[in-house]
Amino acid sequence: MRFLLLALLGLWLGTAPVMAQSPPAASGARPAASQASIDELVRVLEDEGSRRALIERLKAPPAAGRPAAALPVAGEPTFARRLAEYSQLVAEQAAAMAKQLGALATGLGQVLNRADAADDAVFWRAMLSVGLMIGVVIGGFALLRLLTAPLLAVLDRRAARAGTGLGAVALRAALVPLGLVIELSAVLLAWAGGYFFALLYGQTGVIAVYQTLILNAFLTVEGGKAVVRALLMPRQPALRPLPLGDEGARAWSFWLSRAASIIGYTMMLLAPLLNSYASAAAAQSLRLLAMLLTLVLGILAVLRHRRAGHAWVEARRDRRGLRAMGQAWTALGHVWHLLAILYMVALFLAWVANPREALFFMLRATAQSLAVIAVAALILHLMRRALARGIAVPEAVTERLPLLQRRLNTMIPAILKVLRVAVLVAVALGLLWAWKLFDLPRWLSTAGGGRFAGALLSAGLILLAGMLLHLAMSSWVEYRLNPNYGTVPTPRERTLLALFRNAASIALVVMVTMLALSEIGVNIGPLLAGAGVVGLAIGFGAQKLVQDIITGVFIQLENALNEGDVVAAGGVSGVVERLTIRSLSIRDGTGTLHLIPFSAVTTVANMMKDFGYHVADIGVAYRESIPAVKAAMQEAFARLKETEHGANIIGELDMQGITSFADSAVMLRARIKTVAGKHWGAGRAYSEILKEVFDAQGIEMPYPHRTLYWGEDRQGKAPPLRLLDETPRRPALNAQMAPAGPAAPQPPAGPERCPGDGDPAAGRSDAETAAERSDAEQDVVADPAERARLHRG
Repeated sequence: MRFLLLALLGLWLGTAPVMAQSPPAASGARPAASQASIDELVRVLEDEGSRRALIERLKAPPAAGRPAAALPVAGEPTFARRLAEYSQLVAEQAAAMAKQLGALATGLGQVLNRADAADDAVFWRAMLSVGLMIGVVIGGFALLRLLTAPLLAVLDRRAARAGTGLGAVALRAALVPLGLVIELSAVLLAWAGGYFFALLYGQTGVIAVYQTLILNAFLTVEGGKAVVRALLMPRQPALRPLPLGDEGARAWSFWLSRAASIIGYTMMLLAPLLNSYASAAAAQSLRLLAMLLTLVLGILAVLRHRRAGHAWVEARRDRRGLRAMGQAWTALGHVWHLLAILYMVALFLAWVANPREALFFMLRATAQSLAVIAVAALILHLMRRALARGIAVPEAVTERLPLLQRRLNTMIPAILKVLRVAVLVAVALGLLWAWKLFDLPRWLSTAGGGRFAGALLSAGLILLAGMLLHLAMSSWVEYRLNPNYGTVPTPRERTLLALFRNAASIALVVMVTMLALSEIGVNIGPLLAGAGVVGLAIGFGAQKLVQDIITGVFIQLENALNEGDVVAAGGVSGVVERLTIRSLSIRDGTGTLHLIPFSAVTTVANMMKDFGYHVADIGVAYRESIPAVKAAMQEAFARLKETEHGANIIGELDMQGITSFADSAVMLRARIKTVAGKHWGAGRAYSEILKEVFDAQGIEMPYPHRTLYWGEDRQGKAPPLRLLDETPRRPALNAQMAPAGPAAPQPPAGPERCPGDGDPAAGRSDAETAAERSDAEQDVVADPAERARLHRG
């Protein structure tokens, strides 16, 4: 800023005396527009090349005997053609850059020569006037900045105390424009003070041209810098609308302010002076140098803050909304400086190629692009905040539809994805329109564009209607399955409603897809024919699947089973938890869930149809009286009916009597008829009560007995039993334990046998006899009860 002011003062010191010596316009002078045209013609005639080109153009007559052909009206230039023209102009401007630098030196020399030829009194008077006006403007602006600083500090403290709620966001949204108004008010007051000074202390009571140039340049440049300060707020972080830190805000405010000063004061003040009092080439050369200097400063700023920009991108990588970009966002952090440098170089080259239109076009396109991106970011932020806490359903609706709120909240991620894609498409179209690569309004006004947009809108409405219809259908099924409202659904209704929901969902998806495709111009006839062919191929290739579906349809038509039934199907018994059109899910008693296709179900045993029987097979001892046992069973049944199971019992006890004679018991059977699914609980309770009744009446429920047979020899005599005792017995103890009475007769003495003779009567040797006795003795010794009984005997 200080450098530009010094350059401005020096240039005005050279040109102001010349302007002061210019005579005022006479009363009968030509209008300003005509005088400007004449001055332009004079400059063209003074330049040798321009004069020669004008003469050749004037000498070129149209062809003899025919009027000059009208130039063909060119169509709208394409982007490739415009890019080629810009490239050509860039090359030509680059080749002429050296000449422009020479013209700049020549123009500055002309300005200095005119300044030397001016009167000294006029020179110093003009210098004093310019210096005073610049001092008034700059001094007043600095004083106003000091006065507005406390106001901005108050706004910053107020915004910092607002918190983080929705009200705080609204408050900051109101304080940020107020800060911009304060910044702009300082610029406007300083500009008005400069005008007042020029009117009050001017030579003729009017504002001179150079004073107007200075004030307009100040208003434009400082106003732009005020906008930059309002967006970055380097000293008021709570009012800063952009997501930057204090260091980044101060750095970008510094560099953008310098660039605005260089470009603004050069384009609006210095270049017009050179154009008026030197030459157009000198003015263009000065503009080129200013833009080149701005480009160098921009590149230096980007390279200096490259790491800070990378850290800023990395810090926001895991934020919601940016997390979906993944590696693309990380790559942006690594190459953002290259993209920024390429943009600045492209901006410079476009300005060089077409100084009158390219700069304004690119600045306008850049501003429009930033506005589109900012609006899209605001929309996405508001959507995320609105849906972050989920969708709350009224309590009365939640009681009737318990799953509606959860279903809506599970749809939020999909809704956000669709809206995010729609916003990104809108951003892409807005960027293309801003850079004139695609004229969206013009394309929509055409027949094809309007038809495509209408078809796309119709397809979107069809998809939305399908989603709402699916939500309504699912909610209705959920309401019918809710036992707290309306009639309690039967198992059959639960099964059919679940199957209806699945089948309706599939049919709805197919219909909505076909309608949406037909709306966007896709011929669905071949699709339907292809679907028939694919269905036929699936029918041949997936016969098992077709068998599953057909079997499932017939099972449902015959009402063989429903959800909640206890069945035996496919070799598995358990509770039916889920039924689809091709399979059923059964959970057995251990908690294992079995998924069984209907093609594997050949027989279904449903234990929950109409009613159930508990079959009581009771075994009693042979000595018990059968009528007494039947009476005890009737008593147990009467006591069972008095319990909570009595409401589920249908009819009286079905006494069927003796069914069989078992090895150690007489078997009697009775049946208890109950409501379907209640016979298991009633049977367990009946068994407990019957056990108590039998114990009270002394009715024996026998258990199996075992009789040991030791065998005998051919003479009908059993072999002697010998017990093995590991502990030696004392003689006294053996004598006490011996039974009283006469001594047992001893067997007659026979012939003496040797140990190896064996048993001649049995035809066995001693080894065989000893082995048999050893095995028998070990069996007896192994059973403690038998050993004790034999020992007592």
